[in-house]
Amino acid sequence: MWKKSSAILIGLTLLLAGNTTVFASGFALIEQSVSGLGTAFSGGAASAEDASTIFFNPAGLTRLEGQQVVSALHIIVPSAKFKPSTTTPAVNAAGNSLGTNDSGDAGVTGMAPNLYYANKLNQNLSVGLGINAPFGLATKYDKDWIGRYHAVESDVLTVNINPSIAYKVTDKLSIGAGVNAQYIEATLSSMADGRTLIGSPFSSSATDVYVENVADDWSYGYNLGLLYEFSAATRLGFAYRSEIKHKLEGTTTTQLPTAFASNLTAQALFAKQGVHGEITLPASASLSLFHQLTEKLAVTADVSWTEWSSFEELTLNFEGAGIGTKMSSTTTENWDDTWRYSAGATYQATDKLVWRMGVAFDETPISDEYRTPRIPGEDRLWLAFGAGFQISESLVLDVAYAHLYVPDSKMEKYAMDEGLTDEDITRGTVVGEFENQVDIISAQLSYRF
Repeated sequence: MWKKSSAILIGLTLLLAGNTTVFASGFALIEQSVSGLGTAFSGGAASAEDASTIFFNPAGLTRLEGQQVVSALHIIVPSAKFKPSTTTPAVNAAGNSLGTNDSGDAGVTGMAPNLYYANKLNQNLSVGLGINAPFGLATKYDKDWIGRYHAVESDVLTVNINPSIAYKVTDKLSIGAGVNAQYIEATLSSMADGRTLIGSPFSSSATDVYVENVADDWSYGYNLGLLYEFSAATRLGFAYRSEIKHKLEGTTTTQLPTAFASNLTAQALFAKQGVHGEITLPASASLSLFHQLTEKLAVTADVSWTEWSSFEELTLNFEGAGIGTKMSSTTTENWDDTWRYSAGATYQATDKLVWRMGVAFDETPISDEYRTPRIPGEDRLWLAFGAGFQISESLVLDVAYAHLYVPDSKMEKYAMDEGLTDEDITRGTVVGEFENQVDIISAQLSYRF
């Protein structure tokens, strides 16, 4: 039995590893379960419906019988279309136009995979392993768009390996814990305004330098969970995931325009070099309720908190002669802690078919003052539904869909807003709004043995 389960686990792990290079738009990815997506993740820490409970609440492992492998894929289709202000034109620090290209849709369609394995060793002790992507970011603009000095491409990839253990303390109380080994890779690029090298006040693609920073890191954290069953019909779950601090190291590369191909000054100012920076991925906590109203109908509810205030700024430190005349590049973030509220229901239509639906409100951590084109998000209203099909005694297929309604998000960046020390003086004035929306389509297979 163990050889069989090991072979399945290794095979699915390799499949997952092959898909982690493509990511969906966003930063925190709650898309860690398809059965959970169907209820807008409203029962996350309490439902313990399958092995994906490893991410939401490891204590839920004690509710699962035997062994189980869950493999899921979420296709995330975001849209972020920038509409420039009609009253505040995009200009550089000299007051000259940055053009008219709004770059169209900056959203990047991608995939977020999950893989989980659970094993109930005895009546009280269970173990599991989760591999998932808890954070991801992907936006991409044209290299000549009006906000090119703020951002061109932003791509953040994470892979989280989460071995877990759960113990049933009493008939009503279970506790769980996990260790998180997390890999992060970040690609952040933008154009640099090279007009001063030729003494011109005008910014243009002929003098723009493409600057790309790529860095990565491994770091570690933990997660904890409690599950209390008031009765066979009602249970309450609490889960906590620690913050993880990453110290990224990598390389800054540049592409000079044709106009600077033989310009020794430009080559020295924009030379390839090392780069490093730090980022703290936030702690989070969830409280969830599950209640079986009737034999067929169950309801769920959840409130979750994320400590986004740990994301204060994004600073890249160059390790050579610097980029342009700067030894570092800083973007002030000043994000706020956020809350997410959700409610849902599941209906067991037949022995082989279950229907799910849910709604959620997800606060943005970003204020209008600090919004950047790298992450143009706003508050999100989730409407989700899904279904589970019992294909055989051992195999279950879950599918789900969610549409996220996102209000237009404002961005106001001013080159001269705070004088010559302003971090945006070389990035230009760009004011406008983003039209946002997100669609998520997901499928999951669960194999029990």
